[in-house]
Amino acid sequence: MSLVEILKVLVLGIVEGFTEWLPISSTGHMILVDEIIQLNQPEAYKTVFRVVIQLGAILAVGLMYFRKLNPFSRYKSRNQKEATWILWIKIVVACIPAAVFGLLLDDWMDAHLYNAYVVAAMLILYGVLFILLENSRLVTNPSIQKVSRISLKTAFFIGLFQLLSLVPGTSRSGATILGAMILGCSRGAAAEFSFFLGVPVMFGASLLKLVKYFLDGNSFSGSQVFYLIFGMVIAFAVSVYSIKFLMSYVRRNDFKFFGYYRIILGVIVLSYFGITALAG
Repeated sequence: MSLVEILKVLVLGIVEGFTEWLPISSTGHMILVDEIIQLNQPEAYKTVFRVVIQLGAILAVGLMYFRKLNPFSRYKSRNQKEATWILWIKIVVACIPAAVFGLLLDDWMDAHLYNAYVVAAMLILYGVLFILLENSRLVTNPSIQKVSRISLKTAFFIGLFQLLSLVPGTSRSGATILGAMILGCSRGAAAEFSFFLGVPVMFGASLLKLVKYFLDGNSFSGSQVFYLIFGMVIAFAVSVYSIKFLMSYVRRNDFKFFGYYRIILGVIVLSYFGITALAG
């Protein structure tokens, strides 16, 4: 076990926790940061680490929205419990597209799209889309102010937008928020629903990576298990702050800031890796 590796995991955990719920692409940031401070681990382990560390972020949602997502709460009335079950049905329906296509395309995505140039391109593209959306009339008078008002049909279409996040650099939360707002959701409802969708999607993605990792004959050493757990703990702690920040931010602001951030970061990444490639 190395102190340097622990510090690298600390940085990656902070990056994951802060960017997972913001519409700026956590996986994209993880890939980019890993280019700069690479873990001294096999590539197969790093691929799993970048995804499984998200379990810490999932726990943050579970903690902060436990009462809202818990259909068995004794403090809820019968109607409230039924409403919670309906919410879970909407979440499952919205996750179906990502579950199906994620299974089919996971290996292809890893082989062809997990690189800095794709991440940079998606950062810029969706940054532009966020700015265009905020400047349009689509978000002026949203018809859906609460997650409970999202219909099954709308949930499914939001799930189709979530498919876009299979491309690194897109941002799962960014794609779902963008899609939900186009479909008539307020910024707050769109952000909150994206948190809920993240729970089954990220859990499923983590499970898929772990199963493939072990089926390929790989295993974890004691230090690798520690790095994973430590990274998840850090991601959990930072995610709590990140979620609170985003929900507070959208009450008073639009998403243009994140659009500009994505464009600037995308240009920096393209420039850096372009210059590095030419110099090499």
